[in-house]
Amino acid sequence: MSNDQDHKNPNNTQETIDFGYQQVPKQEKQKRVAEVFHSVADKYDVMNDLMSLGIHRIWKKITIEYSGVRRGQTVLDLAGGTGDLTAKFSQLVGDDGLVVLADINESMLRVGRDKLRDKGLFKNIEYVQANAEALPFADNTFDCITISFGLRNVTNKDQALRSMWRVLKPGGRLLILEFSKPEYKLLSKAYDLYSFTMLPLMGKLVANDSESYRYLAESIRMHPDQPKLKQMMEDAKFKDVQYHNLTGGIVALHIGFKF
Repeated sequence: MSNDQDHKNPNNTQETIDFGYQQVPKQEKQKRVAEVFHSVADKYDVMNDLMSLGIHRIWKKITIEYSGVRRGQTVLDLAGGTGDLTAKFSQLVGDDGLVVLADINESMLRVGRDKLRDKGLFKNIEYVQANAEALPFADNTFDCITISFGLRNVTNKDQALRSMWRVLKPGGRLLILEFSKPEYKLLSKAYDLYSFTMLPLMGKLVANDSESYRYLAESIRMHPDQPKLKQMMEDAKFKDVQYHNLTGGIVALHIGFKF
């Protein structure tokens, strides 16, 4: 049984799925998500800093620390966007290693590639436009896979998790950094107020796009909570799955291993 938010349209047999708070035909979600990220790509880094007050850098630093990545390893930064994690992994794996920055969105991939090349990082980095649900890599390829703020935009999360498990080497680990469910009621209320007023406003002022940021706020609410995502990872055959709440559960880091 799927853990995604699937529904049958009562007027016909077509399956629908959440796109924020809307229900859309399942095959349309990928196109709509693509339109959102084509729209926000050029302002993505600026908006990340504004929206999180810079805290996203700390969340990513913690993810790097839990990754255990070492020199000579092969890493997949999935839905890697503008390449924040890729930049760090590139330094960790060294000239003997490889980092693949993969994203389904061509605009995000372009922005990430340009940013990393401007930093002089190119020797051990490859770029692949890829759908997380059908990764174009051989079985047992990567020592570590990260997906940072990307899983909630995937249409079939169960299928994507199985695809990640397939391309991970035995002994490798998956790290999912994603917005989640705050642990405290007061924090949850404040977070809702901030998300649905400030995010669209900042999107309008900075990126001239309030609707995309309204979708991003809604998509966070539709994403599985911490225990449910843990169960989904276990269903996809990951072992020793654990999660760590960051900033009171606004964000959670899930870790699972392939044995």
